[in-house]
Amino acid sequence: MIKQILGRLPRKPGKAGDSRDAAAAGGAVNGTEPSNSYSVARSMDPGNKRAGNGDYAVPPGVTPNLVMNGPGKAVVYHSNEPLPAFKDVAASEKQNLFVKKVNLCCAVYDFTDPTKNLKEKEVKRQTLMELVDYVTSVSGKFSEVVMQEITKMVSINLFRSSNPTPRENKAVEGVDLEEDEPLMDPAWSHLQIVYEVFLRFVASQETDAKLAKRYIDHSFILRLLDLFDSEDPRERDYLKTILHRIYGKFMVHRPFIRKAINNIFYRFIFETEKHNGIAELLEVLGSIINGFALPLKEEHKLFLVRALIPLHKPKCVSMYHQQLSYCITQFVEKDCKLADTVIRGLLKYWPVTNSSKEVMFLGELEEVLEATQLAEFQRCMVPLFCQIARSMNSSHFQVKILLGLYLSLSSISTKLVAERALFLWNNDHIENLIKQNYKVLLPIIYPALERNARDHWNQAVRSLTLNVRKIFSDHDSAFFGECVQRFNDEELKQEERDSKREALWKRLEEMAASKPGENNHLGTPNGKSSQAAG
Repeated sequence: MIKQILGRLPRKPGKAGDSRDAAAAGGAVNGTEPSNSYSVARSMDPGNKRAGNGDYAVPPGVTPNLVMNGPGKAVVYHSNEPLPAFKDVAASEKQNLFVKKVNLCCAVYDFTDPTKNLKEKEVKRQTLMELVDYVTSVSGKFSEVVMQEITKMVSINLFRSSNPTPRENKAVEGVDLEEDEPLMDPAWSHLQIVYEVFLRFVASQETDAKLAKRYIDHSFILRLLDLFDSEDPRERDYLKTILHRIYGKFMVHRPFIRKAINNIFYRFIFETEKHNGIAELLEVLGSIINGFALPLKEEHKLFLVRALIPLHKPKCVSMYHQQLSYCITQFVEKDCKLADTVIRGLLKYWPVTNSSKEVMFLGELEEVLEATQLAEFQRCMVPLFCQIARSMNSSHFQVKILLGLYLSLSSISTKLVAERALFLWNNDHIENLIKQNYKVLLPIIYPALERNARDHWNQAVRSLTLNVRKIFSDHDSAFFGECVQRFNDEELKQEERDSKREALWKRLEEMAASKPGENNHLGTPNGKSSQAAG
């Protein structure tokens, strides 16, 4: 009886550590995990041996992250209790406070429901903003513990599972997908600040690359590169900047980063043709290629041949063609001897039926030719101008439709393939290259010029054709006359061949009509007539 009465009396609360041990023990005895054994987002000073201010239940929608304080001890705080500001603590304690704030930000919340954990989310957002200010203004080198905690916090927040919807899955030829609505991450209000913290940490002069490379290692970089497949363009933009900073700061990782990007390209080109971040990766590579030392290493030339040139093959090349063209041109400007390789690569992947893609190729070709010297031009000019002649005679045009609520005539623009090919003569450098080799090139393209002047349906193309004819006529009227005569002779020969062929077919038809019985066996098996076979 006395024990029952004493059992109902309130017990004096003991130390937080004792209560935690008791709760854990009780959970172990019952075969279940202790319900209040942790709470997320704050840690204690490494030297503090006390357990803290008690335990709290984990709010719904929060991913718990334990912070270790000494061997085998998990130190935790409730995430909706903000820590003191940096200005309120002594300078010697700021790095310890920074570590606590970083660990507070390891809590991950569910942003698909905007009504959940509002207080905790706001505390985390405010703490992340404080971390940005601290990393920007810090005046001492970051310790190894700080580096470890930052990379841990970044990994927990950024390296999340996602199911991106590649943009090319929605691609429709002639449709401008840049006007389409991209998929935005609902957690961006926190992710953006996490990216900002990490960007400023990597760019900070107080970050020692020799120490930081232990945590920003190959595994970390691979997971960072995986995020480039994100559907959110804001995230890809931050990743692009961060990857460029990592490449610049960690020289030891440069070969690995280039190889990893290569592998992403290979898989995209030869396996999936699905990736959202090819344009951003190429933009990073554009800066990297710009910094290549001369003479170019064989590794870099192989990258051009095996990765960059084949990137012209996928159907969705329009999504990243501007960045790809810049990278290709950088190589030619670095080493003009690569112009022949690049031009022959373009001819290999030249589109046959896709007029919008052909217009892009002609634009890239102009940029490459502008950086091409005479010797390299002469190596590839014959197959090149055979293709240009075909493009000049093209009757196709690119139609670009901008997506919107309403479709009007003002939202449709066209660009002729033939017109874009003839624009090459507006470039002074290309015109000079052609004039220096006009005796080889004019016989190739004159038939295309003549057919355009006679038969092309578009007035602008006919006008441009006459201008090109005048350029050649003014440069060497005698040779131009020879080409005209040669073309006329060839046309007469072709007419004779056509008339002979037509007469032959007419004769065969007459023979077939005059001897129907003798020819029926050609259309039925065993020589039987069609009626008998029926």
